[in-house]
Amino acid sequence: MTASTFGLLTDRRVKLGLTFVVAFCSIAYELVYSEFLTVFYGGTVLRYSITIGLYMFSLGVGAFLSPQLGDTESNFLRTEVYLALAGPLGAGLIVGVNAFPAVTFPGKYELGLAVSHVPILVVGLLSGFEIPLLEDLVADRDGGVFGRLGHLPRRGAARVLGVLFAVEPSDNDALSEVLGVDYLGSLAGTVVYALVLYPDHGLVVSVLALGLLNALAALTFAAWTLSDVTRLSRPSAGRWRVLVVVGLLVSGSYAGLVANGQTVDRYVTGSYVEDEITSEYRPGNVDVTVREYRTTAYQRITVYDRNVTAHEGTERCLRLDGAIQLCDSWVDSYHAGLVDVPVSAYENRSSLDVLLVGGGDYVAVDHLRRYDADVDQVDIDGEFLQYAREDPYVRQFNDEAYRYDRLNTTVGDAVEYLRGSERRYDLILLDLPGARSDDALGLYSTEFYRLLRGHLTERGLVATWTYSKYADAEHHAAYVNTVHAAGFDRFAPYDVYEDLDGDGDEERGERFYVLSDGPTPAFDLDRAEGEYVRRHADRIGPVEWRRLPRYRGVEPNSVFDPNYDIVIE
Repeated sequence: MTASTFGLLTDRRVKLGLTFVVAFCSIAYELVYSEFLTVFYGGTVLRYSITIGLYMFSLGVGAFLSPQLGDTESNFLRTEVYLALAGPLGAGLIVGVNAFPAVTFPGKYELGLAVSHVPILVVGLLSGFEIPLLEDLVADRDGGVFGRLGHLPRRGAARVLGVLFAVEPSDNDALSEVLGVDYLGSLAGTVVYALVLYPDHGLVVSVLALGLLNALAALTFAAWTLSDVTRLSRPSAGRWRVLVVVGLLVSGSYAGLVANGQTVDRYVTGSYVEDEITSEYRPGNVDVTVREYRTTAYQRITVYDRNVTAHEGTERCLRLDGAIQLCDSWVDSYHAGLVDVPVSAYENRSSLDVLLVGGGDYVAVDHLRRYDADVDQVDIDGEFLQYAREDPYVRQFNDEAYRYDRLNTTVGDAVEYLRGSERRYDLILLDLPGARSDDALGLYSTEFYRLLRGHLTERGLVATWTYSKYADAEHHAAYVNTVHAAGFDRFAPYDVYEDLDGDGDEERGERFYVLSDGPTPAFDLDRAEGEYVRRHADRIGPVEWRRLPRYRGVEPNSVFDPNYDIVIE
């Protein structure tokens, strides 16, 4: 059997098809690494920028070293087998290096960060070998990838280029074809990763699927080449058989793991999350068991049980990314602080027009329902909204508030929503995740808070939880100056309290700010409908207005001039 048996699948077309596939895998590996690094070290822009830079650098090193490679067919097969192994194993290395948060030693962070970038260099170096090898493989084959049809668009392109450049016919189109298909494969890799692989399958399954695709590309090349053994000058057929066997074992292993992707993802992610949560407590003080883990297009949902030594029994919690959203023991305190305290500033609550930004668990809506307020809610994560409507654990806290007849929920970006609306609100509640990555910069910017001000009525207020100025001083200073630059000059701070460590004494929990650029109504906690505020009124209050401070030498955070101190590492 020869290649001609496959009709239109000419040798050149097969190899250019492989070019597309291997470029697809290589760039997608780097995107997976970038996201893993963001999860472990924060700073989305920083991680992606460094990954791209290291990848391009190592591509250049690979291309520079490629003339040292001998037999083209053998080395291309080796490169693809090595990539099929290195891609997923590199992701495993990043996870492994960061999988033991309780283990500490001097320089651990710096060493872990450096080692976690090694897979970027390895994949980049091997990918740098591909273009020169593929050019050699394609150059000695007749007929372009599109045969005679390829001449027509080339002649048309030559006329267009001739307007600005000096052009002349080329006898060798191998390099241009390989580069063109390689760039096309890279484009496809970035798009498919962003729209399909990551949101639908998560990082673990995605990197395994890429490894499988790389291994299949290696096997396809081996089968195609071995169909005409006269092509082989070296190495011996025995060495080829070894590489093919390795490729078969790798592809078979990856295929089995991908077929059981949900189980694999739960095991790998659950093990890491359990260690991460456990590290937040003193050694031996807590047992953690992950019950559910899933990824939406915007965040990671983790449901887990924790058994704290000083507490009686086990309680269940829900995290969004790394931040706790709900826990059996303190769900009331958080939402009472976010909703009930600021609502107490209004005498006639049934006439309130409220905008809730976030709040996808609908618990804040449940609190607002007690006041008969009109609620517009905007949340970007439609998948989590659906999850909160269906999941029994979350539903026990929201009491099916998504059915509230005075609620209007919009799935979309809060900034775009505000820009497209002229409605003004008496109260805007920000039930948002903390600024834990660059993705949240826009929601903690002067531009966003100016938008909020522009949608307030004359008596309008903005309420939000915030990080402690003692534990996160740099974030607090950047946040306060950002809010001040947006036009808010008064704030009313307060804390809620819970017995967080089970010792019988209540400690200060979440901190909240109510912001104003004009009105400073008195808070009357006796008006609160929730039992929590009434029971803790003496500790929460009195809630009093203060002039918003300003910190010298601290720049506000702007979309176009970001202050990365706003991000909590």
